[in-house]
Amino acid sequence: MDSLLANIKIQVPQGIYIKDPETTDLGKNILKESIILIDEIGFDHFTFKKLGEKINSNESSIYRYFENKHKLLIYLSSWYWSWIEYKLVFSTNNISNPEDKLLSAIAVVTEKIEDDLKTSYINESVLNQIIITEFTKTILTKQIDEEIREGFFVVYKRVITRIVTMLKVLVPDYPYAKSFVSDMIEGSLHQHFLSNHLKSITDCNEKISPTDYYIDLTKKLIKSKI
Repeated sequence: MDSLLANIKIQVPQGIYIKDPETTDLGKNILKESIILIDEIGFDHFTFKKLGEKINSNESSIYRYFENKHKLLIYLSSWYWSWIEYKLVFSTNNISNPEDKLLSAIAVVTEKIEDDLKTSYINESVLNQIIITEFTKTILTKQIDEEIREGFFVVYKRVITRIVTMLKVLVPDYPYAKSFVSDMIEGSLHQHFLSNHLKSITDCNEKISPTDYYIDLTKKLIKSKI
């Protein structure tokens, strides 16, 4: 699986960027250093001016790739979910048992992320922390409907749909499959956040992961057969 993933280019919807950052060294450096900077200071305090200073480049050079920092954040989240989708597909491709396949998929979308050394300009473990803390800022906006029409969230929706399809094989009469899966994916991000910052209001900790919680919940759902 690792060798296959190494040869795949992560696809991001074209409308998100002005110039594909993965086609130049400067663009790749913008991605690499923006992830580090957003993780350090938070998206609210992040600016292209600060990023330009960090990469020793003019602020205007960053605008040649992204219209604004919101589009950059959408790009990073789209890249993340596309990478997750490839992991999901390859981790479940050779599993014939429907329940094992579903549980493997759940592990992919809820587990703690380790850095993939094959992508030198993207630190996936740090990007995962950004997704945990900042992803809702890409969705909870006034322009969300327009951005959906432009296909900005197609990969994120596709990840959810893939898992919904797996779930429906096991519990075809369950009327809330989409809600269950979308809640699970966003809920796992929230549980990771709570386990890092608000430990007193979550059961997730060093011994119990969000993956453990959602696999347990899913097994109970499957066992009930609705």
